[in-house]
Amino acid sequence: IEYIRSYYYNKMEYIRFSSSEGKFVGYNEVGLKQAEAWNSDPSYLAQLNADKERYCHNNIGIDYQAA
Repeated sequence: IEYIRSYYYNKMEYIRFSSSEGKFVGYNEVGLKQAEAWNSDPSYLAQLNADKERYCHNNIGIDYQAA
């Protein structure tokens, strides 16, 4: 299970958090600067990893039953 949070502007993805990498990755100049800022905050990264536990792991049973 992987938790991904993407941010878009004008239909173009500029930054993405991936729980498998555990950090943000930027795709343009703005995204790279924002990724650097967010990756330097360990509490924010911990919050996003906790979101994976809270959202994905709690709902996996429901999703597999529906399939």
